[in-house]
Amino acid sequence: MFKNNFVRILLLIFILTGTSSFLWWFTYNPVKDFKASVPGLDNRPAKNVLSEIVNIGERFDEYSTVNSDLTGKWTRFRGADFDNTSKQNIPLIDNWGDGPKIEWTVELGEGHAAPVIYNGKVYILDYNEIKKRDALRCFSLETGEELWRRSYDVHIKRNHGMSRTVPAITDNYLVTMGPRCHIMCTDPNTGDLLWGIDLVKEYNTEIPFWYTGQCPMTDGDLAIFAPGGSSLMIAVELATGNVVWETPNPDNWKMSHSSIMPMTLKGKKMYVYAGVGGICGISAEGDNRGKILWKTIEFSPTVVAPSPVILDNGNIYMTAGYGAGAILFNIAENNGSYSVKIIQQYKPKDGIASEQQTPLLYKGRMFSILPKDAGGMRNQFVCCNPNDCMNILWTSGKEDRFGLGPYAIADGKFFILNDDGTLTIAKASTEKFVFLDKAKIIDGMDAWGPLAFADGYLIMRDSKTMVCLDIKKN
Repeated sequence: MFKNNFVRILLLIFILTGTSSFLWWFTYNPVKDFKASVPGLDNRPAKNVLSEIVNIGERFDEYSTVNSDLTGKWTRFRGADFDNTSKQNIPLIDNWGDGPKIEWTVELGEGHAAPVIYNGKVYILDYNEIKKRDALRCFSLETGEELWRRSYDVHIKRNHGMSRTVPAITDNYLVTMGPRCHIMCTDPNTGDLLWGIDLVKEYNTEIPFWYTGQCPMTDGDLAIFAPGGSSLMIAVELATGNVVWETPNPDNWKMSHSSIMPMTLKGKKMYVYAGVGGICGISAEGDNRGKILWKTIEFSPTVVAPSPVILDNGNIYMTAGYGAGAILFNIAENNGSYSVKIIQQYKPKDGIASEQQTPLLYKGRMFSILPKDAGGMRNQFVCCNPNDCMNILWTSGKEDRFGLGPYAIADGKFFILNDDGTLTIAKASTEKFVFLDKAKIIDGMDAWGPLAFADGYLIMRDSKTMVCLDIKKN
């Protein structure tokens, strides 16, 4: 009897244990603590890090001085005229001959920031990962010797690169924007700190997925920025750092990786910006400076890297990666009122598009490298009529494909940089792709930073190394 009861008890315990285990297994959620992977968020600094006190421009180190007779200039992202074309009348090489003539190399912190060049000096915003500092570094264009650096302590975790922006420079002012939206203005001749603005603290800016990609823009005596947050756009006086005007942000658009481009329509100057939320035009002059003149939300990807391309007759082209494709639209004006009309909108496989670089215009044609999701023409360098972006006129072909790297025009030639540091020279033709030569410049990876040209030199970089090439024709 005792034995039978014992067996029954064991059986009951077994049944209860099994039932409990099944119910636990059935109701347990093994991913309850997981969060959706959003690009960039996995490596963002913690909130307590974002609230750290940053003393913009607090440190200065001077190493050397140099006098140069060079007068060439590459003054901002895409050059002085925003078209990624060098205007200096200097004959440049057609081929690499016995090999690229590398004048100097400099190791940088991981990133994709690119330099400006001004009267024989090179300026680039870098990040020192060991000391955890944003650093504006000044070099000699001819020798690569570092002359000075202006830096400040700021905590940044690696997120497929850190620094990504191009400074803007004039005779007396040099403006940078760091990965965490710290604006710094210095004297380019001495390195003296003039002023700084923390956009996160002042405007509640949300740092973009892969840190700041928006490049500063100067216009006369002003610097123009698009913070998002509490103000969609602001204008800052270069001499004082005082904010001259602010544009409200009622739709709560956020800062993208795209940069502001100027546009003039029927005599009215405006700033065109593609934020996370849509594309807008903001008055740049007159009594209504800072007013939103027009906007469209027809093209509003969550990740935007290229900048708007301003075409003729009020047309604007905009593209983005990750399947967004592109849009071509027109801005019309009637008695001071503006309207937006969509001309074309399509996915990457249906027309000219780009993931990271901004397409360029040359002699009535537009050029780009198609993204990886563009079908059979993926990664090819292509040409189209900018008034019909869905009709690709020619491509570089299957044998000449490129990645996310930059391309620019100098001396009637395309200079196209591939991800792996291979630099291709091609004739700047509107009729067909005319390959001239190519060479591996850097044995690296992610060579995405924009190119800069001045005085017959070309400066390029990959994720960790900056190189200066002498490309003057003998």
